[in-house]
Amino acid sequence: MTRVCFISRVRPDRLDEYRSRHAAVWPEMLEALRDTGWRDYSLFLAPDGLLVGYLETDDYAAAQDAMTRTAVNPRWQAEMSEFFVADGSPDEGFHVLDEVFHLEDQLSAAGLPTHPQELRA
Repeated sequence: MTRVCFISRVRPDRLDEYRSRHAAVWPEMLEALRDTGWRDYSLFLAPDGLLVGYLETDDYAAAQDAMTRTAVNPRWQAEMSEFFVADGSPDEGFHVLDEVFHLEDQLSAAGLPTHPQELRA
């Protein structure tokens, strides 16, 4: 499993509408994300338009590729493109960040319990 974090930028004058659109994502888009391997996917939006996304997947490149082949993704990206500062398809403008720390990985590597209830066992 791979954890992926990315950033992008939403136009500051479109933040409210962007939030509104994501409060009720099309069911077809939700199914496509699920079916192409996007898990625990969240978006976080700062007041200045900074968008931070997080997801877990077995293979990020494969998950992205599978999404490009769905019928719904081109329609969703066309609808969302007007909200982003960068030109082009929003999902092609993600800047993926390098993971530099993960608590559970380091606890495991140090031979320490990863959950408090393990301390009582």
